[in-house]
Amino acid sequence: MTDRSMIIRKRLEAAFQPEQLSVQDDSHQHVGHAGAQDGRGHFTVEIAAAAFDGKAALECHRMVYSALDDLMTTDIHALRIHARGIREK
Repeated sequence: MTDRSMIIRKRLEAAFQPEQLSVQDDSHQHVGHAGAQDGRGHFTVEIAAAAFDGKAALECHRMVYSALDDLMTTDIHALRIHARGIREK
């Protein structure tokens, strides 16, 4: 796991205390793309937490973006999010 992946993981754990969390660094798949030129990475997050129970996908995504706040401009170029509540198995 990359350093940036660990930072993302720690932020999401602190914000949501997830039942399940996976952070994958997909940056290697985007080498040479215009968006990767500035050094920011591409990541996939799978997260299941009670905080997402009953919320629409867009609201869950906004919550994740909010938790990662400044990382969205310094470390993350693209973020694929799969978020769900724990009652939505």
